[in-house]
This record gives sequence, structure tokens and C-alpha cells, in this order.
Amino acid sequence: MSKVVVIGAGQAAASTVARLRSKGFDGDITLFGDEPQPPYQRPPLSKAYLLGDMALERLFLRPETFYGENSIDLRTGVRVEAVDPAAKTITAAGENHSYDHLIFCTGSEPRRLPAAIGGDLDGVFVVRTLADVDDMAPHCKDGARVLIVGGGYIGLEAAAVASKLGLNVTLVEAADRILQRVAAPETSDFFRDLHTSHGVDLREGCGLVKLTGDGAVSGAELTDGTTLDVDFVIVGVGITPGIGLAEAAGVAIDNGIKVNTYGQTSDPSIWAAGDCASYPGAGGQMRLESVGNAVDMGELVADNIMDAGREYVAKPWFWSDQYDVKLQIAGLNTGYDRVVVRDAGDGPRSHWYYAGDTLLAVDAMNDPRGYMVGKRLIEAGKSPAPDQIGDASSDLKALLKA
Repeated sequence: MSKVVVIGAGQAAASTVARLRSKGFDGDITLFGDEPQPPYQRPPLSKAYLLGDMALERLFLRPETFYGENSIDLRTGVRVEAVDPAAKTITAAGENHSYDHLIFCTGSEPRRLPAAIGGDLDGVFVVRTLADVDDMAPHCKDGARVLIVGGGYIGLEAAAVASKLGLNVTLVEAADRILQRVAAPETSDFFRDLHTSHGVDLREGCGLVKLTGDGAVSGAELTDGTTLDVDFVIVGVGITPGIGLAEAAGVAIDNGIKVNTYGQTSDPSIWAAGDCASYPGAGGQMRLESVGNAVDMGELVADNIMDAGREYVAKPWFWSDQYDVKLQIAGLNTGYDRVVVRDAGDGPRSHWYYAGDTLLAVDAMNDPRGYMVGKRLIEAGKSPAPDQIGDASSDLKALLKA
């Protein structure tokens, strides 16, 4: 009987094991997660969960009973210590477990501030796990002073929640503008205005020199020469793929755990899915840090363990919730040279990225129709004329029939 071992208990892992059973896999499945909870959603942690709008059980991707009912051996609170590809075993809690197929769903780790600049002081938090948010929650009191380091989506989402909770929020971004790595200036402008309208002290082109405090953080020195009194700090300066176990096992690494178009690593018995995995793209090995990618890659690996021979076709999509704005993103904007703004002036707004005449991506703010149409156009390889997109009176859905 075939044995599947999955390392990591996030979205990719949950999708993989559920897909295996739904496709009729009747072998042994063991799922190892180093957190005490069953696989859960991460995006709501710093939003609905921190706001108190979502109970713990609603975070779970599947009811706890799902795993037993489907003969999935879920090992929570257990860290895998080593992988031996030659023996086809993993070591966890001092015990060896054999496998026929091993799947890395080890996700990613948030970058932390160096201890040399105060990153190890109490009251300095990252946002990645349930424990991170539970530890942070008692600090989120009305009137508390929070410094957020990093103006990407994690930092901006944290700023929105902190503002809603009545905190005094300062956000610093060392780059010239927020979202500089991932979005056009037009999108940065939109979210800058949104946050400043909610009272966030947003400082671009301003970095952190160091955090200060005796044991616990109490202040910050910034590169603009100012100092701040702070009660706690949230760090949102990016993530790195969880490659440690795979690298130690000799699996090829290239911008993450390197997989082929089938989700298979350099070892044919080992697979990878989700944030930790990089797949072949137009410009080399690519990684997508999103729920959609975790689900799609997890299901791909499950299908191919069942001999489907299916190749991965990425359909990138992302979202971010900030205040009363839902941002939905379709496609990848890499290489864009033009942004077309579609704005009827009554709320919905979208930014369409082009490279020459080719539509690459769409940022849609409270514009589900723009997102839906843009996503379908991109997946179909269709590129409407930019002037059609820019005309807010035009019928977007008609473009799907062209």
C-alpha cells in the first residue's frame, strides 16, 4: 500500500490530502504540522480574527473531524526534524516514518528585524501564525501607539485593522512609495490616500534605524531623524520560502524548492506545493505567494501522484482587504509599460497593466466586475484595446465576446 507523507499543515497541505481522498487514493496519508491546530486559513488572521469578527473554529479549513473520517493521520504540534531521501524516511519526534511519496508544503517564514536594531525586544511582532496574532492581540488597545515597518500588503492590512481598533498608527516604508515592488504608482496613490484619510501617519522613503527599550520596545529612531514613542511594533517586510528541510535533504533549490511542471522536485519521490515551491515560468523558476496558488499546486501534486500527468498552468489571483476596500488582482504585472485607469467616479475603480498591446494584469478596487472580466480576458489570452478599457462607459462584459 502506497504511503504519502506531507510536511506542513497549511492551505497547500489541506488541499493536497483532501484531493487525494476525493480522487480515490486508498493508501496511508500522514500530515505533519508543527502548530497545535489543524490546517487553518491565514489571510483572516490579521483582519477578521484580530478584529474579533471570526471565531477560531471558523479559521479551520476543514472541521477537525474531517481528517479522522477520511483516514488521514494528522499529527499536529510535531516538527519534522530530517528527511532521508535514500531511505525514504522522515524523522519526527525521534521516530522514523517511511514514505513512497513525500510532499513539502512548508510554506514561508516572515522576515524579522535583526536583533542588532532591536528586533528581539518584547512587543515586536510578525504576522504569520495564529500564535503571532494571539500574542499581539492584548496590545491592540484603543489609543495604543503602534509602528508598522513595511508598506506592502501585510503592513497595509495591519495598519487598516489597527486604525479600525482605535490605535495611533505610524507606518514607515523605506522605498520611495508603498507597494513599490508589486504595484503601479496609480495603485500606490490610491492606497496612500485611503490610509491617510483614516488617520494613518504614513511615511514613505523613511526607514527604521533601530528600536529602543529596556527589554520591551518603547521607542523607534527613523531615518528621517525623528524618534517615536511606541507601545508595540508590527513587522511586515516580506517572507522567505520554507526550504530548510528540503535543502538539507539535497533537493534542488532555486527561488524556493524547485519543481517541474508536474510539481515534482529533483527527487522523483518528493513533491512540493504552495509558497515554498518554485515552478517553471517564462523568466525562470517562479513562486506565487497566494491562497490560489497553494490550492492549485496542492491539487496538481495530488492528481499527479495518482498518475494524471497534468502540467501546472498558473492562474495568478490575489486579494487584500483594507477598511471598506476590497482589492482583487488578476494576472502578473511583470514587464508592464502602461497602466490604464478605469474610473467611473462612483466608487469602483480598476488599473489595467499592459506591455505594449498585451494585457498582463488588473488591480480592481471595489470593482468585482472589472476583476472578473480582467481575469477571464487574461486567462483567455485576450487583450482589448486600452482605449476601450479606459472608457468607463463601455460594456466590459462585451469584451469577453470579442
